[in-house]
Parts: sequence; structure tokens; C-alpha cells
Amino acid sequence: MKNKPNNFAFIDGQNLNLGIKSLGWKLNFLRFRKYLAEKYSVTTAYYFMGYVPGNQPLYSDLQKAGYVLVFKPTIPDEHGSVKGNIDADLVLQAMLDFPKYDQAIIVSSDGDFYSLVKHLYESGKLRFVLSPYVKTCSTLLKKEAKEKIVFMDNLRFKLEYK
Repeated sequence: MKNKPNNFAFIDGQNLNLGIKSLGWKLNFLRFRKYLAEKYSVTTAYYFMGYVPGNQPLYSDLQKAGYVLVFKPTIPDEHGSVKGNIDADLVLQAMLDFPKYDQAIIVSSDGDFYSLVKHLYESGKLRFVLSPYVKTCSTLLKKEAKEKIVFMDNLRFKLEYK
């Protein structure tokens, strides 16, 4: 009997949320975690995000759904908006865990992950890039992920929060 793959997901939380929101729907995080496990054999799903003290109920829900949360401190800008800037943390975690997983799923449309995606692809460790939306996906990611890019805009009926 063949062993089930041990794949890890590395999720850019803000990019995922904003991408799905731009499609006009809200993601069901529990369904998404189950989808990752069933469709892509994801055993560990890291969810990278900026920490905002008032969002504790969201963090609790994400943990209950099976995500490993990785927080980045946030500082509001002059307009009061916060951004987590988790890119370096996601790349570092993917490389620290490199020997621990069979393949990686990167969930983002951000071109800043170009080098990571290129390295994973060339080393046979890229399962897929899951991009929330084709129109907002970086051309660099599309180029490097080649045939291993999946767009989430057609997953609404499976993953929408109702």
C-alpha cells in the first residue's frame, strides 16, 4: 500500500482574503482546510497573517479548523490601515520545512513569491500555486508555476461561507 503524500500549504492570508473578497464572496475556512487535505493531501496548513488584537475570535476559528497560525506584528499606517507583510516569513518557513514535506502548495497571487515558486518547481517540490483570482495573479507567478497554477474563482460553490 502506498503512503499518502505529506504536503504542506503556505497561505498568504491577506492575499487570499482580499482575492476572494474581490470575487464577491466569503471563504469558508473550515471547508477550505478540508479541501486542502482531501484534494492536495495537505497535512500542515500554515496561515500567515498580521496580528490585530481585536481579531481573536477569527484566530480561534482558524486554529479550530486546523490551521497553524503564523503572526507578524502590525503597525497601522497614517490612515489606520494595517498590513502584515508576511512574505519573508512565508518563504523562510517553506525553506525551514523543506525536508519535512513532499510537496508545497502556495496560496497567493503575489509576485513576491516568484523565487520561492521557481525553486520549488525546479526541485520537484511544487504541488500547486492556488491563486484566488486570475486577473490579480502576478505574471511572474504564472510564468514560474507553469502548469501548476490553479485559480480559485471556480471554487465558490465548494468553498463559499453561507
